[in-house]
Amino acid sequence: MGDTPRTLLKWLCDRDRLPYRQFEKKFTETGTRLFGPDPSNPTLGETQFRRWTGGKLVTLPSPESCQILEVMWPGYTVEQLFGPPLEVDPQAPAFDLEERVRMTAREAHDGADATAASSISDNTIEELRDQVINLAQTYHRLPAVTAFDETDSLRLKIEDHRDRTQIPVQQQDLLILNGQTTALLAVAAFDLGYFPSARSFARTAALYGESSRFAPLQAFADGTLAYIAYHTGNKSEAVTKANRALSYGGLGDIAQHRLHAIQARAFAHLGDVSSAQQAMRLSEDGNGNRLDELHDVVGGEFGFSAERLAMSNSTTALLVGDAAQAEAYAQRALTLLVQKAPDDQSAHVRAGAAADLAQARLLADDVDGAAEVLAPVWEVPVEQRNTGIVLRAARIGRHLAQPRYHGAQVPRELRERIEDFTRVSPPYRLGPPVSLLAIEV
Repeated sequence: MGDTPRTLLKWLCDRDRLPYRQFEKKFTETGTRLFGPDPSNPTLGETQFRRWTGGKLVTLPSPESCQILEVMWPGYTVEQLFGPPLEVDPQAPAFDLEERVRMTAREAHDGADATAASSISDNTIEELRDQVINLAQTYHRLPAVTAFDETDSLRLKIEDHRDRTQIPVQQQDLLILNGQTTALLAVAAFDLGYFPSARSFARTAALYGESSRFAPLQAFADGTLAYIAYHTGNKSEAVTKANRALSYGGLGDIAQHRLHAIQARAFAHLGDVSSAQQAMRLSEDGNGNRLDELHDVVGGEFGFSAERLAMSNSTTALLVGDAAQAEAYAQRALTLLVQKAPDDQSAHVRAGAAADLAQARLLADDVDGAAEVLAPVWEVPVEQRNTGIVLRAARIGRHLAQPRYHGAQVPRELRERIEDFTRVSPPYRLGPPVSLLAIEV
């Protein structure tokens, strides 16, 4: 088995099967993603790699190198990475067996598919479809950086297969799959706070939906463009995009729930309270009998669960100034969430609903009550502090910065904790701070 690793970094490299060359490739790719294709980006020689993993560092490497390492292994600080291995659960396997099996299955499938030369097996398309569904359904458990990387890798694989077939029905299937991965990239870019890129991805996804005549994808993409629009201050455009998304035929009830919730938020930002309230009522219509092939069959991030709908409407209620309605929706979201299996519970929804509940209590000047319900926010792991959570936390911080709270202990402690919470989040750490104009769906 070899010597016991001296650093957590070495232990992780062994676990993830990353010898120097694979490590250096991943390190360089991560640096390019973070800082762009700049010749001054950090590089890593083999001797330096041995020092890093061998516990021979006297001082930490450059800030840029530290940032790359923390993105490569979300959840660990550089101090931990260069320190001794953390205690490992003795019942846990020495490596991620599930991930290894999954990767091996993909490699075996890709190797078999390569023998098909210039044709594509229908089984290959089924495998790609399964991978898209798996990504969509596990998105809520992944750090946005990881979700982006995995989705982009799958997108490139799908594009490669599109170049290898001239069969119209296969081209159609792959076009739809490509659009779905691009739509997930829009969500991930938004969660990281990269609004211009998110908008570009969403427009591309809409184009794929139009080219493939797949209305649910067009509707999802236009809904995404709507909430990007109100986050960037384009309130009228947000309403226009939401209305257009709702105009497509062939949408199921879940799609309608999502789009009416987005429409309600857009109207709220525009100051049209009656239209916002009407859209919230419409967002709860339908008994789930109408289905479509994206929001229902693929589901996951393309779906819109009852608790996510309640969380979204709680935020809209806050925007129109109805604190009681906001608290009721937020409480409903939290109640619905705990009824689900642990793996199906979204930390994003839990934290978002808790933040909305806290904000509703602050509007009633109940600072202590707000502080009591914020635990789910603080529990969100650093790499999963996406745009929506950051914006909600910042909104609470702005409220507590009002002159009437100056000098009070609890508001001061909450403001400081919010500053610490947001400062290390990906939207702030990986790029320019996101706009704080609105709250994400």
